[in-house]
Amino acid sequence: MKKVNWNYSNEQNPWKKKEHAGCGQADAELTINSTEYQKMYGFGGCFNELGYRALGKLMPKEREDVMRELFEPGEDRCNLNFCRMPIGANDYSFDWYSLDETPGDYELKDFSIERDRRALIPYIQMAKAYAPELKLFASPWSPPVWMKEPPVYNWGKLIKTPENLRAYAEYFVKFVQAYAAEGIEINQVHVQNEPVANQKFPSCMWTGEEMRDFIKEYLGPAMKNAGLDTELWLGTINAPGCDFKRLIFDKWAREDYDYFANTVLSDPEALQYVSGVSYQWGGKIAIQRTFESWWPQIRLMQSENECGFGDNTWEYAAYVWTMLKHYIGNGAESYMYWNLILEPEGKSTWGDPQNAMITVDPAQGTVCYNPDFYVMKHFSSIVKRGAVRLGITGTFAADSLVFRNPDGSLALELFNPFQRKFMVSFALEGEKYFFELEPRSFNSILLRE
Repeated sequence: MKKVNWNYSNEQNPWKKKEHAGCGQADAELTINSTEYQKMYGFGGCFNELGYRALGKLMPKEREDVMRELFEPGEDRCNLNFCRMPIGANDYSFDWYSLDETPGDYELKDFSIERDRRALIPYIQMAKAYAPELKLFASPWSPPVWMKEPPVYNWGKLIKTPENLRAYAEYFVKFVQAYAAEGIEINQVHVQNEPVANQKFPSCMWTGEEMRDFIKEYLGPAMKNAGLDTELWLGTINAPGCDFKRLIFDKWAREDYDYFANTVLSDPEALQYVSGVSYQWGGKIAIQRTFESWWPQIRLMQSENECGFGDNTWEYAAYVWTMLKHYIGNGAESYMYWNLILEPEGKSTWGDPQNAMITVDPAQGTVCYNPDFYVMKHFSSIVKRGAVRLGITGTFAADSLVFRNPDGSLALELFNPFQRKFMVSFALEGEKYFFELEPRSFNSILLRE
């Protein structure tokens, strides 16, 4: 028998140790089959300015405790190892800005990351102090407004002239180079946050054809000519809203859900530059179609967890677990939470309340680890970079994921959706393990020699 390290969380008992049952009468069974799927890359969240402000409301020791819990490696830590950041402003910035505010500066002489020294750079540096191997990806919410029509951060589109497109491609290059000069490596850039969304906050609309041409004619060549090792990803794709009635009866709608991947990846000139495709929100349908398509060399990821409503409930945490199961079960090698840390209610710069893994109350100087924190920790603490997702069969497969870590250990993620205890048996190498899952609980189980 292998050694068992088991933690569970539910509303009554967040993050508790539990003993292996040894034997019992199973309600459901689970068995590994011979199929191997994607190799996992990481789990994390997004570094945002308002998160850094909330963190700054804590005393130094409490601040260090939070960052250690999020980023320090270890099976009893959250162990986040892959995070996101914006290029310029997003909806959780102090206010809207870009990295070059000079109209007509096509040579980008005034490009600067000086604004990022206020929050983003120190936030990332704090995390890397605990997780030196932390990887990063970045995406813009909006180009500089002088590159857009109309010239505003929210709404609008990129002006598609050669001069403007060339300058915008160089904008990405300069961003990666500027962060490298700070000792911060940007491992991936994703072309645009949510290209199918005109928002009240920084945003920019793209068609698939426009993104294809920008990648193959401007951004891909610019990154290659600059000698960057940074990967270029098609993302972060938010397919049109999930109108399931239309999806079932309208052929165009069904094709539209993987429109970006189909348009860009079908072009060999664009495909040569693309390392993967990232999906979020409405993309939860599109990722399934891309996963089942004919691009075996294309990696997939989930780039932003759905945001919740600022009330941080256990009911919503259960929904987050199903999103982890859905995206990872459809080929995602990484899963990104949205805000790591916020103040109570989690209001964005434009007033929208959203969830966070951790809430800091500045009035009390207290820290609350929210239900979504525990859901993420159940995965990120034991599923290591390089783990392979394994095929599973059995009557409990719909609520389970299994991974083989690089060290040979097995990581099991099990969710009991029922209001009662539920016994699951797991067959492995001629042995049978029994796990009595607590009601409405998330479970992470590590099996090793």
